[in-house]
Order: sequence, then C-alpha cells, then structure tokens
Amino acid sequence: MYTPAHFAAGPGAIRDLLARPAAANLVTMTSQGMLATLLPFVFDPSVGESGALHTHVARNNAQWSEPVIGEALIIIPGADAYVSPSWYASKAEHGRVVPTWNYTAAHVYGELVIHDDPVWLARQVRRLTGVNEAGFDQPWSVDDAPERYISGQLRAIVGLELVITRIEAKAKLSQNRPDADIDGVVAGLTARGQAESAADVERARRP
Repeated sequence: MYTPAHFAAGPGAIRDLLARPAAANLVTMTSQGMLATLLPFVFDPSVGESGALHTHVARNNAQWSEPVIGEALIIIPGADAYVSPSWYASKAEHGRVVPTWNYTAAHVYGELVIHDDPVWLARQVRRLTGVNEAGFDQPWSVDDAPERYISGQLRAIVGLELVITRIEAKAKLSQNRPDADIDGVVAGLTARGQAESAADVERARRP
C-alpha cells in the first residue's frame, strides 16, 4: 500500500479498524488464480504475536478449499468520502485546489488457517453475532433459534482464521491541509450526512 508518512495510520486507527463491526475482502492467490470474498469478521488479539481475524464462508465457496500460495490478505475499509474543493478556505484565497477522496483502510496479511470444526465454528458465530448485535434494544442470540436448526447451519459453513503477520494501514483524512481547510471539510461532510467520515477527519487532526 502506498502510504506517505503524513497519511500513515497510527496504532489507535488500526485498532479501530480491526475491532469495529465490519465486513472485509479476503483475497487469496491459488493455482486457479486470485479468489476474493466479502466476509464479516471479528478480531482476536490473543492469537499469536499480532492477533487474528476470524470469519467463515459457505462450504460451497471454493476459496476455503483451494490451497493458498503465499500470504492471504484481508482488505478492511473504513469510512470514505469525496472531498469537494469548494469546502476549502484556500479556494477563496488562491483557487489552487482540486477534489480528493478521504478514506481509511488496512491491508492485513497472514497465514490462513481452516477450521472445519463445529465447536470452533459455534464459538466464532456466537462472537460475531454478539459484536454485531451490541446496541440493539433486543439483541438476537444464537440461542434464540432451535438447536437443531443451528447445527444444520453450522454444517453448511467452514471457519477461517487469518493469523496476522503484518499490517499496512493508511488514514488519508486531510492531514495535509491547513486548519481552515480541515474545518471546511468537517463542516461539508457533516452537512452531507457523512458523520463518520467527518469524525475521522476531526480525530486525525489531533496531535
């Protein structure tokens, strides 16, 4: 990932990307070519030196059964947004401004481990559900469904664990603009209802 020093994501931004409820693209190189699947995941910091990402795929998805050549990659996107130069105070001063795109993203590399084990899968599904149901007034639990039904659903999926070896992460959030321009970006994004992107820009300007 091309990452100028002023756009390098710090440990806090990386931690937020790994820990928040989200889906990400798993990309693997195989003898059949590159394969990719968008999957929800949960981060487990207790695995190995750098933690692991846990997810699952449909048993009929060939990606889990095709041996991986080299490292596997999970691409985790954060909030992203178009930035209009009309939001910059600099536009009125000298006009030397152009549009850009703000975003955060992490490329997480590691060894892909297959878990075709109902106990591991049940634990992963429960944790994934718990992370995503948090904050609901009446959160759904795996135990709300009949046990026999859940057992059948677990037989239809296979667990995946990416044991992390390295992370490349970027937070391109207007850090290279003057404070007055950043104020305009925050205001512009907020006015367009892009509160998450606006909050990311505001956080990135803090020392």
